[in-house]
Amino acid sequence: MCTADCNSSGNDSSIDLLQLDSSVSLRRNLGLALTQMFVWPFVYINVLMLFTFYRKQAFRTETRYILFAHTLLTDVLFLLLTDLQVILAYSVVLMPVALCIPLCILTEVVNSCTPLTIIAMCVERYVAICMPLRHSAISTPSRTLNAILIIWIVSYIKPFVDIFILVATVPEEYFSEPTICQYEIMTPEHWHRAMRSSLYISDFAIILLIEFFCYLMIVRAARRASVDKKSAGKGLRTISLHMLQLILCTSEFVCPYIEAGIIEEDMELYLAVRLFNFITFNVIARAVTPLVYGLRDESFCAALLYHIKCRRNLISSEKKEPNI
Repeated sequence: MCTADCNSSGNDSSIDLLQLDSSVSLRRNLGLALTQMFVWPFVYINVLMLFTFYRKQAFRTETRYILFAHTLLTDVLFLLLTDLQVILAYSVVLMPVALCIPLCILTEVVNSCTPLTIIAMCVERYVAICMPLRHSAISTPSRTLNAILIIWIVSYIKPFVDIFILVATVPEEYFSEPTICQYEIMTPEHWHRAMRSSLYISDFAIILLIEFFCYLMIVRAARRASVDKKSAGKGLRTISLHMLQLILCTSEFVCPYIEAGIIEEDMELYLAVRLFNFITFNVIARAVTPLVYGLRDESFCAALLYHIKCRRNLISSEKKEPNI
């Protein structure tokens, strides 16, 4: 027979479980709120800069601004897609693998576009500083749009290879299994993940070599008297920021493997680690883009401030209008 002490112990256990559930729910809500506080300001800034680019004809005819706008667009898409995945993870929403695959592919594609566009921007700066007489002939809007098309095609290659391997190696039942949406569902086999890691490392090495080549060539050009010292110095600082962004973006590829080991042990620790990785390697890495060409570029910054002020004046006039 259960005594009063037994009933008291049972009640205490129920209270402890309720308090634990409440604490877990609070941590998840705080983590989710923190994520939104980081994501949406940068989404707003990038959209505002895209609007500034679209409104001024001069920006739409220069290679560096076209590439900059492309980076802003892919960053916005990437932040929105990854934020959706974070929301689903924090809400512990399980979806069939087949429904997660399109979301994972699109996220991977826009993620791959960023380092490739950074390379194109670095090469453009190299041509502008080291070959100024040929810059206008090489860097044309039509060639820039062709380069962007090539970037998207190349970015689709690895996800399509991954989905081809996935279809060939897993049973049909796998696609109906419920899961948390993350790209690792595309690489369930250990050898597939190892191959993917090797490709990432080789891509990172190639991109970094191109970055260093552009940097060294600009340093060499800066020592010549015929080159504009101010332009060369700004180009060096720009490429340095691109290297920082590149390291942050490409360091992200190790995060899913760390998260995959943690999720099997502790769901709450997994959410905390994923939050840190998301803010550091996704949001902050994308925050470098507006800094490089948006706020540091005098022409673009002036146009951005002009549109902000005009918008504020328009809102002020609309508020005053009923009182007239």
